[in-house]
Amino acid sequence: MMLAGAAAADALQEIGVPHPEGTGFQPAVTPVAVQAQTLEHMILWIVGVITVFVCVLLGYVIVRFNSKSNPTPARFTHNTPLEVAWTLVPVLVLVFIGSYSLPALFDQLEIPTADVNIKVTGNQWYWSYAYPDADVSFDSVLLDKDKLEAAGYKPSDYLLAVDNALVVPVNKVVKVTVTGADVIHAWAVPAFGVMHSAVPGRLGETWFKATQEGIYFGQCTTLCGQGHAYMPIEVKVVSQDAYDKWLAQAKGGNYQLASN
Repeated sequence: MMLAGAAAADALQEIGVPHPEGTGFQPAVTPVAVQAQTLEHMILWIVGVITVFVCVLLGYVIVRFNSKSNPTPARFTHNTPLEVAWTLVPVLVLVFIGSYSLPALFDQLEIPTADVNIKVTGNQWYWSYAYPDADVSFDSVLLDKDKLEAAGYKPSDYLLAVDNALVVPVNKVVKVTVTGADVIHAWAVPAFGVMHSAVPGRLGETWFKATQEGIYFGQCTTLCGQGHAYMPIEVKVVSQDAYDKWLAQAKGGNYQLASN
């Protein structure tokens, strides 16, 4: 059965769903994802400029200093100003990148004070979720094709939708403790900029703060056996009021078929 109530959130939009010929990142809806995508775009421009510069320079050297254009080559062995420049400029570029990448890395690793604590356990081949502060726990299993329509999903949502989605409030810090029950899995939601290995016998920690309500999909990203492709992740980000109502219902064990 499905966790239902207000968490069904009929008006929730599916965000970041794969579509034919789609390229690029999913929409960034957490501070960490925004920083990561901004850093990637910046580095892509830097790498692009360097690549163009090097190609132009190689082209110039090929044309200007080939055996026909330059039959008598120079005999010097080094150029000190040039060597200083090609050492100093890359250092400055790396310092510039580091001034943006290090704060982004620290923001990923330094977990703020959590509003919601969730424990995620990877199993072969499904996810188990627990809200330790609320004494609520449940399993999240791939939704079969013949159950998609009844649950309010489209046929194209197969391999994305689950019977019981993880439910969190919008604009709240969610601390996620990740572990594995059998083999190594990985809990990943691209729109959140979150991916963490679920290792048996170890507890990993990550966090996210979703700033937009919606339904977000993810996948196990570590090859974990035969059913690896069939353990999707679904997170419903809802209003605080909807979350409170769902949590109260979940505490009472009132489970019913829900639609999205």
